[in-house]
Amino acid sequence: MSVEVIAVGGYEEVGKNMSAIKVGEDVVIFDMGIHLDRIHIHEDTDIARMHSLDLIERGIIPDDTLMKDVDGKVRAIVFTHGHLDHIGAVAKLAHRYEAPLIATPYTMALIEKTIKGERKFKVTNPLQVLNSGEKIQISPDITLEFVRTTHSIPQTVTPALHTSEGIIVYSNDFKFDNHQTLSPPPDYQRFRELGRKGVLALIVDTTRAAEDDQLKTHSEKIARLVLKDIMEEPLKEDTGMLITTFSSHIERIQAICNIADESNRKILLLGRSMERYCTMAETMGILKLPETASVYGSPKAVNRALARADENRSEYVLVATGHQGEPDALLPRIANGKTMFNVRPGDNVVISASVIPNPMNIANRNLMERRLKSSGARIFTNAHVSGHAGKEDHRDFIRMLDPKHLIPSHGNLNMLAAYTELAEEEGYKLGNDIHILRNGQAQVFNGGV
Repeated sequence: MSVEVIAVGGYEEVGKNMSAIKVGEDVVIFDMGIHLDRIHIHEDTDIARMHSLDLIERGIIPDDTLMKDVDGKVRAIVFTHGHLDHIGAVAKLAHRYEAPLIATPYTMALIEKTIKGERKFKVTNPLQVLNSGEKIQISPDITLEFVRTTHSIPQTVTPALHTSEGIIVYSNDFKFDNHQTLSPPPDYQRFRELGRKGVLALIVDTTRAAEDDQLKTHSEKIARLVLKDIMEEPLKEDTGMLITTFSSHIERIQAICNIADESNRKILLLGRSMERYCTMAETMGILKLPETASVYGSPKAVNRALARADENRSEYVLVATGHQGEPDALLPRIANGKTMFNVRPGDNVVISASVIPNPMNIANRNLMERRLKSSGARIFTNAHVSGHAGKEDHRDFIRMLDPKHLIPSHGNLNMLAAYTELAEEEGYKLGNDIHILRNGQAQVFNGGV
Protein backbone atom coordinates (compact mmCIF):
# COMPACT_ATOMS: atom_id res chain seq x y z
CA MET A 1 0.00 0.00 0.00
CA SER A 2 1.42 3.39 -0.97
CA VAL A 3 1.48 6.51 1.21
CA GLU A 4 1.31 9.91 -0.47
CA VAL A 5 2.01 13.27 1.17
CA ILE A 6 0.32 16.14 -0.69
CA ALA A 7 1.61 19.66 -0.02
CA VAL A 8 -1.45 21.90 -0.33
CA GLY A 9 -0.22 25.01 1.47
CA GLY A 10 2.55 26.20 3.77
CA TYR A 11 5.46 24.77 1.79
CA GLU A 12 6.50 28.10 0.28
CA GLU A 13 5.61 30.44 3.15
CA VAL A 14 5.16 30.71 6.91
CA GLY A 15 1.44 30.09 7.26
CA LYS A 16 -1.39 28.93 5.00
CA ASN A 17 -0.78 25.44 6.36
CA MET A 18 -2.60 22.49 4.80
CA SER A 19 -1.35 18.99 4.02
CA ALA A 20 -3.09 15.81 2.93
CA ILE A 21 -1.93 12.25 3.63
CA LYS A 22 -3.28 9.54 1.32
CA VAL A 23 -3.01 5.97 2.59
CA GLY A 24 -4.42 3.58 0.01
CA GLU A 25 -7.84 5.06 -0.82
CA ASP A 26 -8.19 7.04 2.42
CA VAL A 27 -7.16 10.69 2.88
CA VAL A 28 -6.54 12.67 6.06
CA ILE A 29 -6.19 16.46 5.84
CA PHE A 30 -4.09 18.35 8.38
CA ASP A 31 -4.79 22.04 9.09
CA MET A 32 -6.56 24.73 7.05
CA GLY A 33 -4.77 27.98 7.74
CA ILE A 34 -4.48 31.49 6.35
CA HIS A 35 -1.37 33.40 5.20
CA LEU A 36 -1.29 36.44 7.44
CA ASP A 37 1.18 38.36 5.27
CA ARG A 38 -0.87 38.47 2.06
CA ILE A 39 -3.34 41.11 3.21
CA HIS A 40 -3.53 43.38 6.23
CA ILE A 41 -4.62 40.50 8.42
CA HIS A 42 -3.86 40.23 12.09
CA GLU A 43 -5.59 38.73 15.10
CA ASP A 44 -8.45 41.25 14.96
CA THR A 45 -9.17 40.90 11.24
CA ASP A 46 -12.49 39.45 10.02
CA ILE A 47 -12.49 37.60 6.68
CA ALA A 48 -15.94 36.09 7.25
CA ARG A 49 -17.53 37.94 4.31
CA MET A 50 -14.81 37.15 1.77
CA HIS A 51 -15.26 34.33 -0.78
CA SER A 52 -12.89 31.36 -0.75
CA LEU A 53 -12.02 31.67 -4.44
CA ASP A 54 -11.05 35.32 -3.96
CA LEU A 55 -8.96 34.36 -0.94
CA ILE A 56 -7.26 31.56 -2.90
CA GLU A 57 -6.50 33.93 -5.78
CA ARG A 58 -4.88 36.39 -3.40
CA GLY A 59 -2.82 33.61 -1.81
CA ILE A 60 -4.48 34.09 1.56
CA ILE A 61 -5.79 30.53 2.00
CA PRO A 62 -4.52 27.21 0.56
CA ASP A 63 -5.48 26.36 -3.01
CA ASP A 64 -7.22 23.08 -2.25
CA THR A 65 -8.75 22.80 -5.74
CA LEU A 66 -6.00 20.27 -6.44
CA MET A 67 -7.79 17.88 -4.06
CA LYS A 68 -10.37 17.27 -6.82
CA ASP A 69 -7.69 15.26 -8.64
CA VAL A 70 -6.81 13.13 -5.61
CA ASP A 71 -8.29 9.67 -6.09
CA GLY A 72 -9.42 8.96 -2.54
CA LYS A 73 -11.98 9.72 0.13
CA VAL A 74 -11.24 12.35 2.79
CA ARG A 75 -11.93 10.64 6.12
CA ALA A 76 -10.93 13.38 8.58
CA ILE A 77 -9.71 16.98 8.84
CA VAL A 78 -7.28 17.27 11.76
CA PHE A 79 -6.03 20.43 13.47
CA THR A 80 -2.86 20.77 15.52
CA HIS A 81 -3.75 23.96 17.42
CA GLY A 82 -5.80 27.14 17.31
CA HIS A 83 -3.59 29.71 15.55
CA LEU A 84 -5.05 31.37 12.47
CA ASP A 85 -2.33 30.05 10.18
CA HIS A 86 -3.66 26.57 11.04
CA ILE A 87 -7.43 27.02 11.50
CA GLY A 88 -8.19 30.36 9.82
CA ALA A 89 -9.46 28.83 6.55
CA VAL A 90 -11.65 26.13 8.08
CA ALA A 91 -14.91 28.00 7.44
CA LYS A 92 -13.90 28.60 3.81
CA LEU A 93 -12.80 25.07 2.91
CA ALA A 94 -14.13 22.40 5.29
CA HIS A 95 -17.64 22.30 3.77
CA ARG A 96 -16.16 20.81 0.57
CA TYR A 97 -15.34 17.56 2.38
CA GLU A 98 -17.71 15.06 3.98
CA ALA A 99 -15.41 14.47 6.90
CA PRO A 100 -15.35 15.25 10.64
CA LEU A 101 -13.19 18.02 12.08
CA ILE A 102 -10.93 16.67 14.84
CA ALA A 103 -9.16 18.88 17.41
CA THR A 104 -8.44 19.30 21.11
CA PRO A 105 -11.17 21.03 23.18
CA TYR A 106 -9.70 24.57 23.12
CA THR A 107 -8.81 24.36 19.44
CA MET A 108 -12.29 23.05 18.67
CA ALA A 109 -13.91 25.89 20.61
CA LEU A 110 -11.97 28.40 18.48
CA ILE A 111 -12.95 26.51 15.31
CA GLU A 112 -16.61 26.59 16.33
CA LYS A 113 -16.42 30.33 16.90
CA THR A 114 -14.85 30.78 13.45
CA ILE A 115 -17.57 28.69 11.82
CA LYS A 116 -20.36 30.58 13.61
CA GLY A 117 -18.96 33.89 12.38
CA GLU A 118 -18.76 32.75 8.74
CA ARG A 119 -21.05 34.67 6.34
CA LYS A 120 -20.39 33.00 2.96
CA PHE A 121 -20.50 29.26 3.58
CA LYS A 122 -22.40 26.84 5.80
CA VAL A 123 -20.12 24.38 7.54
CA THR A 124 -21.94 21.30 8.84
CA ASN A 125 -19.02 18.89 9.26
CA PRO A 126 -19.26 16.77 12.44
CA LEU A 127 -17.01 18.01 15.26
CA GLN A 128 -14.92 15.40 17.06
CA VAL A 129 -12.97 16.40 20.16
CA LEU A 130 -9.80 14.41 20.87
CA ASN A 131 -7.53 15.04 23.84
CA SER A 132 -3.76 14.65 23.83
CA GLY A 133 -2.83 11.06 24.60
CA GLU A 134 -5.98 9.71 22.95
CA LYS A 135 -6.49 7.76 19.72
CA ILE A 136 -9.37 7.45 17.25
CA GLN A 137 -9.91 5.03 14.38
CA ILE A 138 -10.16 7.02 11.14
CA SER A 139 -10.56 4.04 8.78
CA PRO A 140 -9.75 0.32 8.91
CA ASP A 141 -6.15 1.16 7.93
CA ILE A 142 -5.61 4.45 9.82
CA THR A 143 -5.55 5.33 13.51
CA LEU A 144 -5.01 8.93 14.61
CA GLU A 145 -3.17 9.70 17.84
CA PHE A 146 -2.67 13.09 19.49
CA VAL A 147 0.71 13.35 21.22
CA ARG A 148 1.14 16.14 23.76
CA THR A 149 3.55 18.93 22.88
CA THR A 150 4.03 22.62 23.71
CA HIS A 151 3.72 25.82 21.68
CA SER A 152 2.48 29.38 22.31
CA ILE A 153 -1.21 28.44 22.58
CA PRO A 154 -2.85 25.88 24.88
CA GLN A 155 -3.58 22.28 23.92
CA THR A 156 -1.21 22.06 20.96
CA VAL A 157 -0.69 18.48 19.80
CA THR A 158 1.50 16.56 17.38
CA PRO A 159 -0.76 14.19 15.41
CA ALA A 160 0.57 10.73 14.51
CA LEU A 161 -1.12 8.59 11.87
CA HIS A 162 -0.65 4.89 12.49
CA THR A 163 -0.80 2.90 9.25
CA SER A 164 0.29 -0.54 8.06
CA GLU A 165 3.14 1.20 6.21
CA GLY A 166 4.46 2.97 9.29
CA ILE A 167 3.68 6.10 11.30
CA ILE A 168 3.36 9.55 9.73
CA VAL A 169 4.04 12.35 12.22
CA TYR A 170 2.75 15.85 11.43
CA SER A 171 4.48 18.41 13.63
CA ASN A 172 3.31 21.96 12.85
CA ASP A 173 4.06 23.71 15.32
CA PHE A 174 6.03 22.83 18.45
CA LYS A 175 8.69 23.80 20.96
CA PHE A 176 10.19 21.73 23.78
CA ASP A 177 9.17 23.65 26.91
CA ASN A 178 9.35 21.91 30.29
CA HIS A 179 8.32 24.92 32.37
CA GLN A 180 4.97 26.23 31.19
CA THR A 181 2.39 26.84 33.93
CA LEU A 182 -0.76 26.03 31.91
CA SER A 183 0.56 23.14 29.80
CA PRO A 184 2.52 20.05 30.87
CA PRO A 185 5.81 19.25 29.11
CA PRO A 186 5.83 17.42 25.77
CA ASP A 187 5.39 13.65 25.95
CA TYR A 188 9.01 12.79 25.16
CA GLN A 189 8.50 9.17 26.17
CA ARG A 190 5.73 8.72 23.62
CA PHE A 191 7.79 10.32 20.86
CA ARG A 192 10.58 7.84 21.57
CA GLU A 193 8.08 4.97 21.56
CA LEU A 194 6.82 6.09 18.15
CA GLY A 195 10.41 6.12 16.94
CA ARG A 196 10.89 2.52 18.07
CA LYS A 197 7.62 1.47 16.41
CA GLY A 198 8.75 2.93 13.08
CA VAL A 199 8.12 6.44 11.73
CA LEU A 200 7.80 6.41 7.95
CA ALA A 201 7.79 10.20 7.58
CA LEU A 202 8.04 13.33 9.71
CA ILE A 203 6.39 16.48 8.34
CA VAL A 204 7.84 19.28 10.43
CA ASP A 205 7.74 23.07 10.70
CA THR A 206 10.92 24.97 9.85
CA THR A 207 9.94 28.45 11.04
CA ARG A 208 13.14 29.01 13.06
CA ALA A 209 15.43 26.54 11.30
CA ALA A 210 17.44 29.34 9.64
CA GLU A 211 18.09 31.25 12.89
CA ASP A 212 21.52 30.88 14.45
CA ASP A 213 21.10 33.21 17.43
CA GLN A 214 19.16 30.76 19.64
CA LEU A 215 19.98 27.15 18.92
CA LYS A 216 17.57 25.93 21.59
CA THR A 217 14.36 27.85 22.19
CA HIS A 218 14.05 29.24 25.70
CA SER A 219 11.20 28.22 28.00
CA GLU A 220 8.30 30.48 28.94
CA LYS A 221 9.89 30.48 32.38
CA ILE A 222 12.46 32.90 30.95
CA ALA A 223 9.72 35.20 29.63
CA ARG A 224 8.04 35.18 33.05
CA LEU A 225 11.28 36.23 34.77
CA VAL A 226 11.98 38.98 32.21
CA LEU A 227 8.43 40.33 32.50
CA LYS A 228 8.67 40.40 36.29
CA ASP A 229 12.00 42.26 36.14
CA ILE A 230 10.58 44.81 33.70
CA MET A 231 7.19 45.34 35.35
CA GLU A 232 7.89 45.17 39.08
CA GLU A 233 9.31 48.65 39.77
CA PRO A 234 7.27 50.65 37.18
CA LEU A 235 4.08 49.20 38.67
CA LYS A 236 4.90 51.12 41.86
CA GLU A 237 5.14 54.44 40.01
CA ASP A 238 2.37 56.93 39.16
CA THR A 239 2.78 56.27 35.45
CA GLY A 240 0.93 54.29 32.82
CA MET A 241 1.69 50.64 32.05
CA LEU A 242 0.76 49.28 28.62
CA ILE A 243 1.61 45.74 27.52
CA THR A 244 1.02 44.04 24.19
CA THR A 245 1.40 40.38 23.27
CA PHE A 246 -0.24 37.73 21.10
CA SER A 247 -3.91 37.48 22.08
CA SER A 248 -3.72 33.71 21.67
CA HIS A 249 -0.69 33.39 23.96
CA ILE A 250 -2.69 32.47 27.04
CA GLU A 251 0.41 31.31 28.91
CA ARG A 252 1.99 34.77 28.48
CA ILE A 253 -1.24 36.59 29.37
CA GLN A 254 -1.53 34.50 32.54
CA ALA A 255 2.02 35.51 33.51
CA ILE A 256 1.32 39.21 32.84
CA CYS A 257 -1.87 39.08 34.91
CA ASN A 258 -0.15 37.28 37.80
CA ILE A 259 2.61 39.91 37.94
CA ALA A 260 0.16 42.82 37.64
CA ASP A 261 -2.06 41.31 40.32
CA GLU A 262 0.77 41.67 42.86
CA SER A 263 0.30 45.44 42.56
CA ASN A 264 -2.87 47.33 43.44
CA ARG A 265 -3.67 47.98 39.79
CA LYS A 266 -6.70 46.81 37.86
CA ILE A 267 -6.01 44.83 34.67
CA LEU A 268 -7.75 45.70 31.40
CA LEU A 269 -7.50 43.14 28.58
CA LEU A 270 -8.47 45.11 25.48
CA GLY A 271 -9.28 44.22 21.87
CA ARG A 272 -11.60 41.95 19.92
CA SER A 273 -9.15 39.08 19.62
CA MET A 274 -8.09 39.48 23.26
CA GLU A 275 -11.72 38.99 24.20
CA ARG A 276 -12.12 35.99 21.87
CA TYR A 277 -9.10 34.00 23.07
CA CYS A 278 -9.12 34.98 26.75
CA THR A 279 -12.85 34.60 27.35
CA MET A 280 -12.77 31.16 25.75
CA ALA A 281 -9.75 30.09 27.79
CA GLU A 282 -11.27 31.41 31.02
CA THR A 283 -14.60 29.71 30.36
CA MET A 284 -12.80 26.39 29.82
CA GLY A 285 -10.78 26.77 33.02
CA ILE A 286 -7.44 27.17 31.22
CA LEU A 287 -6.88 30.87 32.03
CA LYS A 288 -7.41 32.01 35.61
CA LEU A 289 -7.86 35.77 35.57
CA PRO A 290 -7.50 37.71 38.84
CA GLU A 291 -10.62 39.37 40.24
CA THR A 292 -9.08 42.72 39.31
CA ALA A 293 -9.06 41.81 35.59
CA SER A 294 -11.69 42.78 33.01
CA VAL A 295 -11.90 41.89 29.31
CA TYR A 296 -13.35 44.30 26.72
CA GLY A 297 -13.67 43.57 23.00
CA SER A 298 -16.22 45.90 21.42
CA PRO A 299 -15.00 49.36 20.33
CA LYS A 300 -17.43 51.16 22.66
CA ALA A 301 -16.43 49.08 25.69
CA VAL A 302 -12.74 49.50 24.88
CA ASN A 303 -13.11 53.28 24.55
CA ARG A 304 -14.91 53.55 27.90
CA ALA A 305 -12.20 51.48 29.58
CA LEU A 306 -9.46 53.62 28.00
CA ALA A 307 -11.15 56.81 29.18
CA ARG A 308 -11.17 55.51 32.77
CA ALA A 309 -7.51 54.49 32.52
CA ASP A 310 -6.49 57.85 31.05
CA GLU A 311 -7.86 59.70 34.07
CA ASN A 312 -6.22 57.36 36.61
CA ARG A 313 -3.34 55.69 34.77
CA SER A 314 -1.51 54.62 37.92
CA GLU A 315 -4.49 52.43 38.84
CA TYR A 316 -4.47 50.29 35.68
CA VAL A 317 -2.43 47.91 33.56
CA LEU A 318 -3.54 47.87 29.92
CA VAL A 319 -2.98 44.65 27.94
CA ALA A 320 -3.74 45.50 24.31
CA THR A 321 -3.63 44.07 20.82
CA GLY A 322 -1.26 45.49 18.20
CA HIS A 323 2.18 44.02 18.90
CA GLN A 324 3.10 44.07 15.19
CA GLY A 325 2.16 47.74 14.82
CA GLU A 326 -0.88 46.93 12.64
CA PRO A 327 -2.44 50.34 11.92
CA ASP A 328 -6.00 49.44 12.95
CA ALA A 329 -5.07 47.44 16.10
CA LEU A 330 -5.33 49.04 19.52
CA LEU A 331 -1.79 49.91 20.63
CA PRO A 332 -0.87 51.57 17.30
CA ARG A 333 -4.09 53.57 17.52
CA ILE A 334 -3.13 54.63 21.04
CA ALA A 335 0.30 55.61 19.72
CA ASN A 336 -1.36 57.64 16.94
CA GLY A 337 -3.54 59.56 19.40
CA LYS A 338 -6.74 58.02 18.02
CA THR A 339 -8.18 56.73 21.31
CA MET A 340 -9.35 58.04 24.67
CA PHE A 341 -5.97 57.14 26.22
CA ASN A 342 -3.09 59.55 25.70
CA VAL A 343 0.49 58.36 26.22
CA ARG A 344 2.39 60.69 28.54
CA PRO A 345 6.08 61.09 29.41
CA GLY A 346 7.18 58.32 31.75
CA ASP A 347 4.53 55.81 30.70
CA ASN A 348 5.89 52.28 30.25
CA VAL A 349 5.20 50.18 27.16
CA VAL A 350 6.15 46.47 27.22
CA ILE A 351 6.12 44.70 23.84
CA SER A 352 6.06 41.00 24.69
CA ALA A 353 6.27 39.75 21.11
CA SER A 354 8.95 39.58 18.45
CA VAL A 355 8.44 41.19 15.04
CA ILE A 356 7.09 38.66 12.55
CA PRO A 357 9.77 39.18 9.89
CA ASN A 358 8.26 40.75 6.81
CA PRO A 359 8.81 44.29 5.49
CA MET A 360 5.32 45.55 6.36
CA ASN A 361 5.45 44.35 9.97
CA ILE A 362 8.96 45.73 10.45
CA ALA A 363 7.87 49.12 9.11
CA ASN A 364 4.62 49.22 11.13
CA ARG A 365 6.33 48.20 14.36
CA ASN A 366 9.12 50.73 13.87
CA LEU A 367 6.60 53.51 13.23
CA MET A 368 4.57 52.58 16.33
CA GLU A 369 7.66 52.53 18.55
CA ARG A 370 8.85 55.91 17.24
CA ARG A 371 5.45 57.47 17.90
CA LEU A 372 5.36 56.06 21.43
CA LYS A 373 8.87 57.36 22.10
CA SER A 374 7.95 60.80 20.76
CA SER A 375 5.20 60.90 23.40
CA GLY A 376 7.80 60.25 26.10
CA ALA A 377 7.13 56.56 26.73
CA ARG A 378 9.74 54.07 27.92
CA ILE A 379 9.67 51.01 25.67
CA PHE A 380 10.77 47.48 26.56
CA THR A 381 10.94 45.09 23.60
CA ASN A 382 12.84 42.11 25.01
CA ALA A 383 10.10 40.37 27.02
CA HIS A 384 9.59 37.43 24.68
CA VAL A 385 10.66 33.89 23.87
CA SER A 386 9.67 32.05 20.71
CA GLY A 387 6.98 29.40 20.45
CA HIS A 388 8.91 27.54 17.75
CA ALA A 389 11.67 24.95 18.00
CA GLY A 390 15.26 26.03 17.51
CA LYS A 391 17.88 24.06 15.63
CA GLU A 392 18.93 21.86 18.53
CA ASP A 393 15.29 21.12 19.39
CA HIS A 394 14.87 19.90 15.83
CA ARG A 395 17.96 17.74 16.17
CA ASP A 396 16.57 16.21 19.37
CA PHE A 397 13.23 15.56 17.66
CA ILE A 398 14.87 13.78 14.73
CA ARG A 399 16.80 11.57 17.14
CA MET A 400 13.66 10.76 19.17
CA LEU A 401 11.57 9.75 16.17
CA ASP A 402 14.29 8.36 13.90
CA PRO A 403 12.04 8.86 10.84
CA LYS A 404 12.80 7.11 7.57
CA HIS A 405 11.88 10.26 5.61
CA LEU A 406 11.78 13.99 6.41
CA ILE A 407 9.49 16.56 4.80
CA PRO A 408 10.23 20.13 5.94
CA SER A 409 7.25 22.50 5.84
CA HIS A 410 5.78 25.73 7.28
CA GLY A 411 8.53 27.94 5.88
CA ASN A 412 10.01 29.70 2.90
CA LEU A 413 12.73 28.12 0.78
CA ASN A 414 15.48 29.55 3.00
CA MET A 415 13.94 27.87 6.07
CA LEU A 416 13.37 24.56 4.27
CA ALA A 417 16.98 24.62 3.08
CA ALA A 418 18.29 25.38 6.58
CA TYR A 419 16.37 22.42 7.98
CA THR A 420 17.73 20.25 5.16
CA GLU A 421 21.28 21.23 6.09
CA LEU A 422 20.59 20.26 9.72
CA ALA A 423 19.05 16.95 8.66
CA GLU A 424 22.06 16.15 6.50
CA GLU A 425 24.23 16.59 9.60
CA GLU A 426 22.08 13.82 11.10
CA GLY A 427 22.77 11.47 8.20
CA TYR A 428 19.86 12.21 5.88
CA LYS A 429 20.34 13.23 2.24
CA LEU A 430 18.34 15.61 0.04
CA GLY A 431 16.64 13.72 -2.78
CA ASN A 432 17.04 10.43 -0.95
CA ASP A 433 15.21 10.72 2.36
CA ILE A 434 14.76 14.51 2.67
CA HIS A 435 12.00 15.75 0.37
CA ILE A 436 11.48 19.48 -0.26
CA LEU A 437 8.01 20.01 -1.70
CA ARG A 438 6.37 23.12 -3.11
CA ASN A 439 2.67 23.89 -2.82
CA GLY A 440 0.76 21.54 -5.12
CA GLN A 441 3.43 18.84 -5.20
CA ALA A 442 3.29 15.35 -3.71
CA GLN A 443 5.68 12.71 -2.43
CA VAL A 444 4.83 9.01 -2.71
CA PHE A 445 6.33 6.36 -0.43
CA ASN A 446 6.09 2.73 -1.51
CA GLY A 447 6.77 0.15 1.15
CA GLY A 448 6.88 0.52 4.91
CA VAL A 449 9.60 1.34 7.39
